[in-house]
Amino acid sequence: MSHIKPPTLNHDDTLTLHNEPITMTRNSSLTPSPEQAKHWAKRHRTTIAASTSTLLATAVSHPIDTVKMQMQIGAGNPFVRSVREMYNTGGIRIFYKGFLAPMATYTVVRTANFEVYQRAKYAFSSAIGKATGKEAPLVTVNRPGSTPTPATVLCFGAAGALAGCLTTFLACPFELMKNTAQVGHEMAKKDPTRAFNTVGQKYEGKGTIMIAKEIITQHGLLGLWKGARLHMVRDTIGTSVYFMTYESLKQLIVKYQGSSSPTSPTAVAIAGGACGIISWLTTYNIDYVKNNYQRNCLETAKGQKVMMPKINYYDRTQLRGLSVTLFRSCLTNAVLFSSFEYVKKRINNLDDPIAD
Repeated sequence: MSHIKPPTLNHDDTLTLHNEPITMTRNSSLTPSPEQAKHWAKRHRTTIAASTSTLLATAVSHPIDTVKMQMQIGAGNPFVRSVREMYNTGGIRIFYKGFLAPMATYTVVRTANFEVYQRAKYAFSSAIGKATGKEAPLVTVNRPGSTPTPATVLCFGAAGALAGCLTTFLACPFELMKNTAQVGHEMAKKDPTRAFNTVGQKYEGKGTIMIAKEIITQHGLLGLWKGARLHMVRDTIGTSVYFMTYESLKQLIVKYQGSSSPTSPTAVAIAGGACGIISWLTTYNIDYVKNNYQRNCLETAKGQKVMMPKINYYDRTQLRGLSVTLFRSCLTNAVLFSSFEYVKKRINNLDDPIAD
């Protein structure tokens, strides 16, 4: 039997197989070239910018969000007292309860939200321009020195509403798991003689994955979408106000600055912080009712009816944690939009050697 030499890789990037040289490059089809990587980045710049900025913003805001949830669902203690009681209960780790869910999933949800918004924005701009026979709203916005018009406000508001509505299906289960992880210890404080408490205690001290399994065990797969209608109402209104405020205020600040760039860092940071505050002011009561309704559903055994709380804008108890939420949202969205616009601008400045 003849001896067959195994293939060998030579120093000149050729492969010798059965004593026959075969040319082979190190940069195979599985490894993109720098040119391909740049082209891919430019085509998916919104996705890249949204995902990286969401990761950063979530890391900054999650501890504050945990305190907000405690203030909404707990005994209604002030911020400092809530922080102190939470720390005494579980130390520093308690402020990061449920962190896995937003870190892993808010990135997906926020990226989807930005993607839908970007596409819808251009679609609505084109439709409004054709319907009115005037300049498309996005053309107006990108013209130096321009100010918001009814058409631009409508364009941004409609695109934001669509984005908030369509991403509810993704966002609702993840937010439910996060909120439950954050307040599981509070749910377990109920009087143990009450029948439903044995259900509420099942969520105490568990991570997001185990909470998801417990919700499915207790309420079925659709249990992950408890409160989805309230979630959709909140996000449809909130996301509309969110993007409408951000885009319009940024445009005004850029004009006031006399900047030639529509993404001036100062304008982006201020508009980002403001849009977070204003959107929460319009939807906080809905969020309060949604969170409490979801908690009541999870504390109640399967098959028992849970009454839907009423949204009351004159009920001060529905404003628990509002100041904390406004601070968190201002900080989060200033960081979010600043990093989003920065990453997007850096990618836009790349040369694209592969033109479509």
